[in-house]
Amino acid sequence: MRAHQIMTRPVITVTPETTIVEAANTMLRRHISGLPVVDAGGKLVGIISEGDFIRRSEIGTQRKRGRFLKFILGSGKEATDFVHEHGGKVGEIMTPEPLTIDEGTDLEKIVELMEKHHVKRLPVTRADKLVGIVTRSNLLQAVASLARQIPDPTADDDHIRNRIINDLEKKDWCPFGLGVTVRDGIVHISGVITEERSREATIVAAENIAGVKKVHDHLCWVDTMSGMYLNSPEDEGYAKAS
Repeated sequence: MRAHQIMTRPVITVTPETTIVEAANTMLRRHISGLPVVDAGGKLVGIISEGDFIRRSEIGTQRKRGRFLKFILGSGKEATDFVHEHGGKVGEIMTPEPLTIDEGTDLEKIVELMEKHHVKRLPVTRADKLVGIVTRSNLLQAVASLARQIPDPTADDDHIRNRIINDLEKKDWCPFGLGVTVRDGIVHISGVITEERSREATIVAAENIAGVKKVHDHLCWVDTMSGMYLNSPEDEGYAKAS
């Protein structure tokens, strides 16, 4: 999937001349955490987010620095902070020249950029003009929509079993002596693991195979040093119940 398939459009925007109060009210009213800033020609010039409202004079949260730190940082930094904390217009507190993507950017790259630059939203532009925005909410919606896709017509029990085995055998944490049985989409996985985290990874891998309805865990944990072993929590539960 690519940006144009999940982005929000049209985009709610503000201009550099929009007041801080108006921008804050828009964000509250529309239940959004950030707003792209565009000029009169529709060109993206900045972005304003909830973080820009944290250090504000109205609520008494301006930065308070001692004389020594002020000396180290210089008067320029103090002047910049003053504008950000007291400015009354969006253009005075926005982040200029924000990171952007184009409509063809794939989801893997979008996530990579969000993580690398610690941002929650990426404006989508075409020739410097804003055409959409991708947020973390859009990614969440994409996950939900993919989960509702039409089932694989070849997802019968034999196909499911073969796909699970083929997928797991490629993993470094694949259980030893892997055993997989499938009936009516219900999967039973057995084998030996030496790392408890491999249990959850194995179950998740199986759950991701099309047609799987439920996964039963029969993986046995073994300590390679002592030889001590523990049955799966599911099997232990059955044993106690009986």
